[in-house]
Amino acid sequence: EVHAEDYGGLFDRAKVEITITDLNDNAPELTVTFLTNSIKENSPAGTVIAILNVEDQDSGINGEVTCLIPQILPFQLKKSTDNFYSLVTADSLDREQRESYNITVSVTDHGTPPLSTAMVIALHIIDTNDNPPHFSKSVYSSYFMENNQRGASVFSITANDPDWEENARITYSITKKDINDSSLSSYISINSETGIIYALRSFDYEEFQEINFQVKAQDGGSPPFSSSVSVTLFILDQNDNAPEILYPSVPTDGSTGVELAPRSSEPGYLVTKVVAVDADSGQNGWLSYQLLKATEPGLFSIGLHTGEIRTARFFLDKDALKQSLVVLVKDNGQPPLSASVMVTVVLADSIPESLSDISSISAPADPQSDLTFYLVVAVAFVSCLFFTFLLVLLAIRLHRWRTSQL
Repeated sequence: EVHAEDYGGLFDRAKVEITITDLNDNAPELTVTFLTNSIKENSPAGTVIAILNVEDQDSGINGEVTCLIPQILPFQLKKSTDNFYSLVTADSLDREQRESYNITVSVTDHGTPPLSTAMVIALHIIDTNDNPPHFSKSVYSSYFMENNQRGASVFSITANDPDWEENARITYSITKKDINDSSLSSYISINSETGIIYALRSFDYEEFQEINFQVKAQDGGSPPFSSSVSVTLFILDQNDNAPEILYPSVPTDGSTGVELAPRSSEPGYLVTKVVAVDADSGQNGWLSYQLLKATEPGLFSIGLHTGEIRTARFFLDKDALKQSLVVLVKDNGQPPLSASVMVTVVLADSIPESLSDISSISAPADPQSDLTFYLVVAVAFVSCLFFTFLLVLLAIRLHRWRTSQL
């Protein structure tokens, strides 16, 4: 009230109302009434993470606020009542893409100038077993040499699981399958933790060339997920088999097989053929033939790869009636393996004549054995002569030394 009075004693009164205009001098206040710091990645959209209470002491437009998330994140704010907001998930979450979020919630009033408040909410995404183990290939193959050591590792296989901890712990196993009517577990095994495959026995290429089986990878989640992959182990051949001569075969009665060749044969006449096989494969099974020894060198020749024994020239009267040939069969492995066989060829103008004379044929003297004997005698003689020379030289030295001492 305002009272006005003059000096004559007259007065009057008036009422004055003063309205205080609000000034935007208070920032919004943001309070968390409910909060969870972790959430499972398989939580549905709309799951509540936090409940926020927003207050602004100003009035009018200065007290009106806008609450928002300035970042682009799979979350949103929903206004439940006048002063309460709910922070909820707006989409499905994937821990394998992002393990945690720092969610910034900003509140701004409408005053001039506007005032704002921000809060950061940390959220951790809990892993769920939503990914099966994954192999980088759909089919695996490996090679190893036969005659391997027992317990040797022949292959290693690995699967990946993007989940976490127990959900990503993988165990490996071999799907049961039989090989040659035997259990697969008697041939190979797998380390359940590392995926290394071991050979439980020494493999033979001639028995089987490959092993096919399935490897299963299973995680430790609940419920567990698993996946399988096909594995083929190829066994490589090793030169572990010598050639086997099929013809001429060694007679069971101890006698020597005889081949007949007419004396009138021309050069190139096919006398016989040595037949051999090798259980190995590839170059380990490639065979070559050569004449290792012959009664008459130059009388016969043999095909390098065919094993055909043919005459190399015309027969002469001085040629022995009975010819002994030693044929060497060698494979192409590293190192090469070989086998030999003796072929006896009888020279006759007619088969009946040869049959009547075979029993009376005596093998000609082996010049190679005589030469070997002479060489041994010569070496022994030279050795004795050298030893005698050393003794004489030693005696002379001792005699001179004794003379000088005297």
